[in-house]
Amino acid sequence: VQLQASGGGSVQAGESLRLSCAASGISLDTYAIGWFRQAPGKEREGVSCINIAGSKTLYEDSVKGRFTVSRDNAKKTVDLQMNTLKPEDTAVYYCAARRSMSRNVNYWGQGTLVTVSS
Repeated sequence: VQLQASGGGSVQAGESLRLSCAASGISLDTYAIGWFRQAPGKEREGVSCINIAGSKTLYEDSVKGRFTVSRDNAKKTVDLQMNTLKPEDTAVYYCAARRSMSRNVNYWGQGTLVTVSS
């Protein structure tokens, strides 16, 4: 099983990035997907998650109104649209798969680095 987050990069504050999560070895459309991030010297934190149907989403307070998680189960991808990025959003972003939003993560993906400069 392999999850891969992609789409990271270096941007200026106020700009946008769109991250994508794809998987091999599992059918992504049968898992709830969470986005997490880990900034240098900090613990990993949850950013957002989306249920299997795409009908329920949750966001960490600091990203509400700026980040949007979505999924395309036909394409078996989950995206995280990040707008109005701030320097404090700088981190390695990971996607993770779990059977439901309330359960533990089954699979972690490789991260993608997002760097936001002021």
